Amino acid sequence: MPLSVILVDDHPLFRKGLLHLLENRPEISVSAQFANAAGVRAWLLQGGRADVALLDRTLGEVDGLDLVPELHQRNIKIIMLTMAEEDHEIRDAMEKGVDGYLLKSSEPDQIIQSIIAVSQGNSIFPAQVLQKIARGELGPSIASRLSQRELEIVGYVARGLSNRAIGDTLGLSENTVRNHLRSILEKLEFDNRVQVATFALEHGLAKRSEGS
Repeated sequence: MPLSVILVDDHPLFRKGLLHLLENRPEISVSAQFANAAGVRAWLLQGGRADVALLDRTLGEVDGLDLVPELHQRNIKIIMLTMAEEDHEIRDAMEKGVDGYLLKSSEPDQIIQSIIAVSQGNSIFPAQVLQKIARGELGPSIASRLSQRELEIVGYVARGLSNRAIGDTLGLSENTVRNHLRSILEKLEFDNRVQVATFALEHGLAKRSEGS
């Protein structure tokens, strides 16, 4: 029985190429494909099942990592297939519990073999990152100190929005945003929002609210 795979990527051309690759393999069957997180969640609510998900990191305004717990609840193995290649981005994915991490520049056979490997309970991650972890060079991500709401606010701070504008965007009062920002500064041990903005840009957090 072929492995059931779902594709989650907001670029139609890439999905089409991936679908073509996988459809030509008898050991793999693509059961569904999605352009956004909402589609995945609706499919899960309808009882959707699969063996492996190929998941992009950036899904419009949603971080693909946000889907990891929901997919794992259905025992779906997850390979993050993305352009995000910085060490901290890979580390974030590992901390979220993904089963594998591949770049979109990977060879087709590597993608196929990775799908098979994670379905058998193996983990697939870039060798250089695993080596750094073994040497203790990659500690816990500093971003893991922040809540999901705080991460959203950090992204908007990086775009230069005021507390009032952030509150209007998120449906929060200006005072609530101010309290969140105070908490962010304390957790990151920063003194001002300029440091927060710099941190967001360096760690790719601005993408959470830019939809890029």
